[in-house]
Amino acid sequence: MKKTFTASAGLIWTFWLLLGFGSVFFIFFAANARSAFGPEKELRVGYFPNVTHAHALIAQNMALEGRGWFEERLPGVTITWHGFNAGPSAMEALFAKAVDCTYVGPNPVLNAYLRAKGGVAVVSGAVRGGAGLVVPADSALSEPTHFKGKRIATPQLGNTQDIACRYWLTQAGLKVTMAGGDVSLIPVPNPSILPLFVKGEVDAAWTVEPWVSRLELEGRGKLLYAEPAATSLTTVLSANAAWADREPDLARRFSQAHQELTEWIRQNPDEAQRRVADELTRQMRRTFPLELVKHAWPRLVFENAVNAEDFIFSLKAAQDAGFVRNVNMGLEKLVAWP
Repeated sequence: MKKTFTASAGLIWTFWLLLGFGSVFFIFFAANARSAFGPEKELRVGYFPNVTHAHALIAQNMALEGRGWFEERLPGVTITWHGFNAGPSAMEALFAKAVDCTYVGPNPVLNAYLRAKGGVAVVSGAVRGGAGLVVPADSALSEPTHFKGKRIATPQLGNTQDIACRYWLTQAGLKVTMAGGDVSLIPVPNPSILPLFVKGEVDAAWTVEPWVSRLELEGRGKLLYAEPAATSLTTVLSANAAWADREPDLARRFSQAHQELTEWIRQNPDEAQRRVADELTRQMRRTFPLELVKHAWPRLVFENAVNAEDFIFSLKAAQDAGFVRNVNMGLEKLVAWP
């Protein structure tokens, strides 16, 4: 029996032929695209769930919507985020090669740089201001000398706020040692400071936003002393120096993308605040009020500029606090713009 080649059969044949060519073309294009961007890479970035680490929070929030800030600017790179409570633990992870870069305060970076004789580099500024000393609203404490015999909570021994607190007290003539002295400094993770403050188990807390605002709004506290935003580094972007040397192009592009995000934050404060509140809500698994972020925001200065001179105050404070003793190297290599 003679077979008839119908029009419908021809269309089906044409469809499968085109599909086959299309599949070959797609595989060829995808392979060449991967070749153009290089093999897939992973960039591991540390941060804290604080308003002063807004860059990391906003970037993660955008990524959830499929429009990640860093992902769009770093094709072929997978960004993974690693949360920490305070600077010393973040620097330990950096030196252990558990992260490649981290947002962190200036003092842990400085201490790590001096103790390891390098090994870490600051690749951009991020935030200034947003930290200070909070006391109960009805407290009679009003100056450094009033804290003799008192207890002050700080986020972690040797972190930026801990050292700033020690420096502020020692400048008033009080003796503050690693354990004991005229004033007791109690290292407590930020989330645990508020209940201790409310219960009266500490007399004050030196911390950073959003915890400063939470102590004010939820703990009935008042800000006794605010670190001046114009002169106080709060957050910088640092990198493992060996990683930056091994991946100079990636380090440069990530730093550039971070600096572009700083400008976006400055130009879009309302959306930036909303995204910070949304991301903190997601990570803390409970509602983080937008009003709290708005309360903290005016105390922050988002700025990329940073240089070695910015660390001179941090160095003096760390020396006076006993965290740094013999400094036998300069700070000129600490800030290394990629």
